[in-house]
Amino acid sequence: MKPILKNQFYIKRLKQLIPIVIILFQLSCKNVLHTSQTEPANKLFNDNWEFVKDINVKIDSSLFLKENNNNWQKVELPHTAQIEPLVIKGAQWQGICYYRKFFQLPTESKGQHIAIKFEGAMQVAEVYLNNKLVKTNFGGYLPFYIDITDIIDFENENCLVVKLDNRNNPNVPPGKPVEDLDFNIYSGIYRNVWLLVTDKLHISDPIDANKIAGGGVFITFPEVNNDLAKINVDVDVKNDHNEKSNASIEAILIDKKGQTVEKTSSSAQEIQANQSTVFQAKFEIKSPNLWSPDSPYLYSLKINVLKDGRIVDSQTQPVGLRSFGFSAKNGFILNGKKLKLRGTNRHQEYPYIGYALSDNANYRDAYKIKQAGFNFVRLSHYPQTESFISACDELGILVMDAIPGWQFFGDSTFQDNAIQDVRKMIRRDRNHPSIIIWEASLNESGMNKEFMQKANNAVHEEYPGKDVYTSGWIDDVYDIFIPARQHSKPPYYWNKYDKNKPLLVAEYGDWEYYAQNAGFNQKEFKNLSEEQRTSRQLRGFGQKRLLQQAINYQESHNDNLNGNAVGDANWLMFDYNRGYAPDIESSGIMDIFRLPKFAWYFYKSQINIDKNEPTDFNKPMIFISNFYNDPSFLEIKVYSNCSEVELLLNGKTVEKRKPDIDKNSTNLTHPPFTFKLKDFVPGELQAKGYLNGNVVVSAIRRTPLNAVGIKLWIDESGKQIEKASNDIVFLHAAIIDVNGTIIPDAVNNILFSVNGDATLVGVNPIEAEAGIASILLKAGKNGGEIKISASSEGLKLGELKLVLP
Repeated sequence: MKPILKNQFYIKRLKQLIPIVIILFQLSCKNVLHTSQTEPANKLFNDNWEFVKDINVKIDSSLFLKENNNNWQKVELPHTAQIEPLVIKGAQWQGICYYRKFFQLPTESKGQHIAIKFEGAMQVAEVYLNNKLVKTNFGGYLPFYIDITDIIDFENENCLVVKLDNRNNPNVPPGKPVEDLDFNIYSGIYRNVWLLVTDKLHISDPIDANKIAGGGVFITFPEVNNDLAKINVDVDVKNDHNEKSNASIEAILIDKKGQTVEKTSSSAQEIQANQSTVFQAKFEIKSPNLWSPDSPYLYSLKINVLKDGRIVDSQTQPVGLRSFGFSAKNGFILNGKKLKLRGTNRHQEYPYIGYALSDNANYRDAYKIKQAGFNFVRLSHYPQTESFISACDELGILVMDAIPGWQFFGDSTFQDNAIQDVRKMIRRDRNHPSIIIWEASLNESGMNKEFMQKANNAVHEEYPGKDVYTSGWIDDVYDIFIPARQHSKPPYYWNKYDKNKPLLVAEYGDWEYYAQNAGFNQKEFKNLSEEQRTSRQLRGFGQKRLLQQAINYQESHNDNLNGNAVGDANWLMFDYNRGYAPDIESSGIMDIFRLPKFAWYFYKSQINIDKNEPTDFNKPMIFISNFYNDPSFLEIKVYSNCSEVELLLNGKTVEKRKPDIDKNSTNLTHPPFTFKLKDFVPGELQAKGYLNGNVVVSAIRRTPLNAVGIKLWIDESGKQIEKASNDIVFLHAAIIDVNGTIIPDAVNNILFSVNGDATLVGVNPIEAEAGIASILLKAGKNGGEIKISASSEGLKLGELKLVLP
């Protein structure tokens, strides 16, 4: 009987619990439903596009039918309209191309706000939806937003058509014909496209709102220090309903661990139909974690919009807390401490695909900049993909944002468009903690004072208050003067600049050596021609010329530090193609495939070692800038951030020494270590780096032997290659000897092959340069196992296996 009584007891208890379970289940369902309603159905709109170029397309109703073939190609975004040659030779593709996408929205989206946002398309765009022109946009470097709420067809399939024209246009910055331009503008819908579905009561888009210092979410910081951070948040809420709505917001600040730091709510306000209202939220955070290059701490700020107490829209974005200022007297002050800006310039192009980089590829570029020891980057000479700036936020790289322009000043239409670019750039990028300077100046262009005043004013109108600085290459209305080193000759006048204005050397190390022979150290190698003494050195030009480039950068950077400049930025980080030139501009400290030259290691050696928490960005490093394969080249220059370096030849000490003391090392954080060998004895060079008497890092150079095989690797630089994101990485194949040493003068033809869900982009087969051949590897949608091989006559096959989960 006991078991029966026990079962009856449990049955009785279950009957008592059933109503509670039902209530909990209902609450759970309500919460799930509530979440699905409140989270906007915002998603990447990059898949399943069609593309065609170089044909005459009539935009009429037939174009919006699937039956209209026109040789449409299936493509994914980001996309370039033309796979360019490795060396473009001043002839990038220009013309008209078309993109088309068929899509259907669920009927649940009826009654919601629906929009499409383009991050960037080059350069004049006409956008049609269901045979209706919905947007014409001028400019290829900034986003545009299209409200399609009243045009979308919920009963049938929709067709979106984009007509792009990247031909020369003097009205659209940069304005200069590509054949005369110092870079290429490339082509296509080369950045992400988004489909945005929200409630009709929603946070507005700052580009679409087109309000001075308004639209979207605008975060400012009246006070930030180690003890307290005051945060002001303006949220522009738009009511697209045909009736008034009662709305409020709540703002939640969340730390890296996902814990709520502070939460605040506004009172409800009535927003009239088709109008918007700005809500404000304020925080005071005690003992905040501050953002800096050494510690790029990011909070998350979540903004919820509530209608009658129910969440109807939500946005989350990173927040970095910092205060900064520039002055002629004190330089650059970040969070109360002086910081010298050590920087570089970056063009956003890749070989072959131009600007059509994945977000991960942009991150990898930022990672390499940080690896090289830079704490600052200038975006040359246009607003770059926002994912790159977000990477700078995450990694801790300070940024100078810039409008499109180079050696061209157009008519009133061009000037109006340039001022609008200033405004759009700030509206897009104003919440990024990495941005400290707004270059509202057309680089090296003959701007008149009226334009400069308008551009300067536009910045301060769009971002009123403190911690806002404009810059320009003409020493006039702007807050910071940013000359290039080539704009003068020795002795450089900014080393004695005495105006009450901050100065930053925005370019150095290239043109002054190339065109003016202005460097102080051009006789470092007396047997080099003038061409060989420039900083424009391809990786395959040999070790003497690579070392000369590094010496040029060392010399000019050291000299820049003689004056009161707040910092400098070398020209430049990566080799690139130019519109006006038949060759690759090769003054980059990495080549166009992101392989380092000797100069990259010089800059990396300027990083101070973090003894407590060493990372890839601040650990001990050492590099021997000699391939040790030339009996006539017995100078061994070692770059290291250690206090002493010992050089060994075949296991025997040659010398142990302190850093160089010479006229080109007087201001360096870590000067190089220069050794002289008496004789060339083939074998092994080893450099050991010492700190406090202990070996903390070492490097080896072996005299190359005969080539026997190929070594394969991909460059992931902080981001693993991902499927289903149009991700792309560099695939490298090195020709090696039996010891694994790369043969630095090997020029074998390398044939790449891939088996699996990935494709190769680029010249194939391709001749190795300085022992390494490179190509692009693009991941597919499905991932899985990918087998890669590289072959060359007479060499053992190189093989690599990847698995993309």
